[in-house]
Amino acid sequence: MLPTPRIFRSRWAALLWAGGIVWAAVDYAGSASNSADGNAAITDASGEVTNAADLATVANLIGE
Repeated sequence: MLPTPRIFRSRWAALLWAGGIVWAAVDYAGSASNSADGNAAITDASGEVTNAADLATVANLIGE
């Protein structure tokens, strides 16, 4: 069995570590909305804007 890292021996240290990971992820990913009105369009891999029919097809494929 692997030894437990020292950071996880303290709940507060683990909480601060997890907060740092979340902060780094948000900082790296940035804001989801970059448009002026706050409604960013969802685009597909080719960069074209998707519509409700496209999203319904994907939802049907993944079983939702």
